Amino acid sequence: MSSPENLAVVAHAADDVRLEILPEPVPAADEAVVEIAYGGICGSDLHYWKHGAAGASILREPMVLGHEVVGTVHTAAADGSSPPAGTNVAVHPGTAHADGETRWPQDKPHLAPGATYLGSAARLPHTQGAFARRVALPSRMLRVLPAGLELRTAALAEPASVAWHAVQRAGSVDGRSVAVIGGGPIGLLCVAAAKALGASRIVLSDLAQAPRDRAEQLGADETIDATDAQQIAALGADVVIEASGSVPGLASAISAALRGGTVIMVGLQRQGEVAVPMAHAIARELDLRGAFRFNDEMDRVLAALADGSLDVDGIVTHTFAARDLHGALKTALNSEESGKVLLDFRG
Repeated sequence: MSSPENLAVVAHAADDVRLEILPEPVPAADEAVVEIAYGGICGSDLHYWKHGAAGASILREPMVLGHEVVGTVHTAAADGSSPPAGTNVAVHPGTAHADGETRWPQDKPHLAPGATYLGSAARLPHTQGAFARRVALPSRMLRVLPAGLELRTAALAEPASVAWHAVQRAGSVDGRSVAVIGGGPIGLLCVAAAKALGASRIVLSDLAQAPRDRAEQLGADETIDATDAQQIAALGADVVIEASGSVPGLASAISAALRGGTVIMVGLQRQGEVAVPMAHAIARELDLRGAFRFNDEMDRVLAALADGSLDVDGIVTHTFAARDLHGALKTALNSEESGKVLLDFRG
């Protein structure tokens, strides 16, 4: 039986994202062809759709979107480096590259100055993504799913790795209190990761009720309306994770931290200058730390998803067939009501 056409999601410009039929992938010797089962819609995918850019990464040529993907090896790499055909895999979408000039910590390849990421317009030519029925991917990107872990659950492995990395940027949270500002998918996954890593108390703030309800289902001890500045300032959390990517959210994160506490900034702020209550941070001797993507956390995340210690139940709220792309994008854009939205590329 022949395979269905290689349907893909291709961004051309702002408000111009199309379903297109791509040629069959031609893998290099160290690449496997992967049949994509599910792809999670990320905020960056939405930015390319609505604005033709994600921050400073501006579309200058057509680009296949997508970096949160899982699937099954269709054709193993010719050099034997990949898992065999029929193996279910998650995909680590990053590749470290030096730029020949900038120093970077060798133990943190995700900070390499020339690093690329699937579905990113940061460089030209763009790094094509994996929202397609079949894609050729380097063997080094593939992570074999633990036995019993379903593909639909494993579709959260990439964003969960971002969240896991963010939580661990604070050091151990075992026995410590954690506040999360922002209840989008990354914020909710930060709640789940903090729970898995032993936090003693977890509080989430958001403007909308739906994400606060989901946070409580994931084990948050309390949720707060993000407009209640007094209640947020009274939290005194050991660790605060800013996951909203908003200027008010960053101010809330700083106010929510205990004196001497740690603020982790995983929500990507807008380009340019951002107003921050820095005097408050200095006087309270807060540690402000960035968290960007992740390194090798995916292996631990997959194991935690498989054994149930990382509970992500309810974070995926909608699954759309890939042919209903624009319905999926519109739903994902309504972040107050939706959690993680998946595209189903099967069939």
